[in-house]
Amino acid sequence: MAAPTGLSEILSARQPVDRVAMGNAIVEAKEKSKELSGDKSFLEQILNLIDLTTLEGKDTEKKVQLLCRKAKEIPSVFPGLPTVAAVCIYPALVETARKELEGTTIQLASVATGFPGGQLPLFLKEAEVKYAVEQGADEIDMVISRGKFLSGDYEAVYDEIKAIKSVCGDKLLKVILETGELEGLENIRLASDIAIAAGADFIKTSTGKIPQGASLEAVFVMLEAIRAQYEKTGKMVGIKPSGGISNAETAAHYILLTETILGKQWINNRLMRFGASSLAGNILSLLTGEKNAGYFSSDSGY
Repeated sequence: MAAPTGLSEILSARQPVDRVAMGNAIVEAKEKSKELSGDKSFLEQILNLIDLTTLEGKDTEKKVQLLCRKAKEIPSVFPGLPTVAAVCIYPALVETARKELEGTTIQLASVATGFPGGQLPLFLKEAEVKYAVEQGADEIDMVISRGKFLSGDYEAVYDEIKAIKSVCGDKLLKVILETGELEGLENIRLASDIAIAAGADFIKTSTGKIPQGASLEAVFVMLEAIRAQYEKTGKMVGIKPSGGISNAETAAHYILLTETILGKQWINNRLMRFGASSLAGNILSLLTGEKNAGYFSSDSGY
């Protein structure tokens, strides 16, 4: 079978990553971020970009209930502060979270498609996504089949993403590339292009379940893919750095890199997210005092 037209174009247009441009952009982003150290409005912006995440085998209904309550109560506990963009959990706990988040602006995201390994047949991946959506998920964070990608079966990766987007319907689809397993920047660019062509609303770096999480180099390549799509079609695809982003300084690097490549219009939670479990606590401590650093920690109520 011939590859889909969009995929054929991607494969024929592959080019090496411009490492000089990448280095310059990363240096520029780091320099700019120094000017924003301690800026209250910037810290509030970071807080509002976070997908507050718990993805542990020991997650319980009680833990998720309390996490959601803490997320939605931020503006009342800390007047003037925004809350996070979303809460991200496993499909089995979506119904629990849905009840807690009802009536709020916080989105409910669910990982799916055999997270984190992605080693399931497509019909089971589709069933898991369908279940999460039926339980009330607003957003799906799917993982790609890295084994198929590294075997050169790009069509299968494209077809799976397209099929999952079809199951999602009008729900937001974030495609996790797991960049630490893709064996090089050129592969990260190819995976980004494939995900975007297949219908991704966001592309995301990592599951947070392997040692190599987000990196500025990987995100630069992903942003370049997003920019190429935008310049070609006008479609604005989101970016989600995830994995190892635990403090404001690191988050600032990614925000400024995104702004450098794509512009300020991308710096909002419709087009940029951070996948994080501890970043929100770090931001709260900077905004309100060290005593609140443990607001979301497991020893503070769940």
